[in-house]
Amino acid sequence: MKGRKIILAITGSIAAYKAAFLTRLFIKAGAEVQVLMTPSATAFVAPLTLSTLSKRPVHTQVVSGDSWNSHVDLGLWADAMVVAPATANTLARLANGICDNIVAATYLSARCPVFLAPAMDLDMWKHPSTKRNVDLLKSYGNQVIPVGHGELASGLTGDGRMAEPEDIVHFLQKHFSGTQHFAGQKVLVTAGPTYEPLDPVRFIGNRSSGKMGLAIAQSFAKKGAQVKLVLGPSKLKTELKNIETIRVATAKEMFNAAAMLFPKMDIAVFAAAVADYRPKNIAEQKIKKKGGDMSIELERTTDIAFTLGKEKKKGQITVGFALETNDGETNAHKKLEKKNFDMIVLNSLRDAGAGFGFDTNKITILKKGNIRKDFKLKSKTEVAEDIVAEVLSLKNKKEI
Repeated sequence: MKGRKIILAITGSIAAYKAAFLTRLFIKAGAEVQVLMTPSATAFVAPLTLSTLSKRPVHTQVVSGDSWNSHVDLGLWADAMVVAPATANTLARLANGICDNIVAATYLSARCPVFLAPAMDLDMWKHPSTKRNVDLLKSYGNQVIPVGHGELASGLTGDGRMAEPEDIVHFLQKHFSGTQHFAGQKVLVTAGPTYEPLDPVRFIGNRSSGKMGLAIAQSFAKKGAQVKLVLGPSKLKTELKNIETIRVATAKEMFNAAAMLFPKMDIAVFAAAVADYRPKNIAEQKIKKKGGDMSIELERTTDIAFTLGKEKKKGQITVGFALETNDGETNAHKKLEKKNFDMIVLNSLRDAGAGFGFDTNKITILKKGNIRKDFKLKSKTEVAEDIVAEVLSLKNKKEI
């Protein structure tokens, strides 16, 4: 748990008093905790108590006075979001996307795993509508921490008690310990476009946003890797401490950065859309419009993956990308062999929702030995998880 960033979302239940103990246990385990509370939760436990324990301001509204508590930034910041207690009302909100408080807004923005610790009376927990909402939330990929059995606030005895704080912490510790597959591993990821200058104003580039490469870097980092992200021109950024971003502009700069890092890397993912050609001559001043046509002489850039692939050491894993418009699989197989990749990720601009600029992607992963695996259209975060899982499979085979 040390160094983990946890959002603890507290909703309006008598079990909210347990959140103070839960906060203390998370802090004691070395986690950073940001507490969110629904307005009704503040009737059960004072925000000041949670603020003192977490050493952070407690957010109860998206807008507080003149400030905006960004649920988007919180959703990107966290390694996990824990809703404890999660009332029947909150489960219904989250299951159906009703976004009328800071907890629901942050949940809908969260890119991290979400854990729900339900708390309610026996008959509420057994009600078909609650069961439906829980099943729906599970289908979204959320994890529901089992309720406890015992005396309830109503005086009845049965299921519905919120799990004890110690059990919730143990649940998360088990989750994190099972995901550190790349602890101690050094990973290089190239991402984004390159801009090849024509003059001080103009350049030759492409539409790559860098989103796919960044998602891959974050996935590796969340699984314990130390990541070097060589990122072309992009406004994207990450707050993960174990990602070092090296910003570059041109193919030459990207090659120099990658070549310096590559020998020390265990894994390299070449996800950048690097220009194949650049202007042979770069004008020192802005090129003025003249009558007639204009010709630009181009020269080849260094093929980063091909050049570094020739230097690959035993045990290193390299992953390439192939963005194609035609003969995709044939071209991808050629790159797989030529560039000495262990696997290549193929996607096509012909597939709706795939390629540059989208938040989604549809890929096929090809490996040596004519191994092929197709994936449906998913968010780039989910696609990154699929890619990293395939890298883990390769890593495990190389270690055998």
